[in-house]
Amino acid sequence: MATAEAAPAGAQAQLEVKLFNRWSFEEVQVADISLSDYIGVQASKHATYVPHTAGRYSVKRFRKAQCPIVERLTNSLMMHGRNNGKKLMATRIVKHAMEIIYLLTDQNPIQVIVDAVINSGPREDATRIGSAGVVRRQAVDISPLRRVNQAIYLLTTGARESAFRTLKPLLNVWLTS
Repeated sequence: MATAEAAPAGAQAQLEVKLFNRWSFEEVQVADISLSDYIGVQASKHATYVPHTAGRYSVKRFRKAQCPIVERLTNSLMMHGRNNGKKLMATRIVKHAMEIIYLLTDQNPIQVIVDAVINSGPREDATRIGSAGVVRRQAVDISPLRRVNQAIYLLTTGARESAFRTLKPLLNVWLTS
């Protein structure tokens, strides 16, 4: 059996796992060091052909950080009753959005999604301090996993609300927001 090192150059391209057989995970970089462990884009661990691994990422604490970021985005689109469980529909929306992102920017759409998650995640929040009626707000830093979770939630919720009661499909609204 031939290994990846002994394979010819033409076969090497076939061995590389690409999302939707188009976009490589190899050149994707996470610019924010604090989020690098929580955004799953490493080619060795998170490369998939489709964002549907059927993994059990909620069994243990922090295991969702090992889920590929494109799959987390796809799963986040499946909210609000009528969309629950329709992962193929969410996958189709993500695939078309990535194709349009590639046509508009000529960049790897996985890199664009990673940059969007990094830029839209909040860095600090306010918590309630005090008891017995006297409550004041105190600024606190947000953990990296919560930053990623909030970013994905905000991206999908904003697109969903913009597409609600309009003739535009979710895909078009998602790209313009």
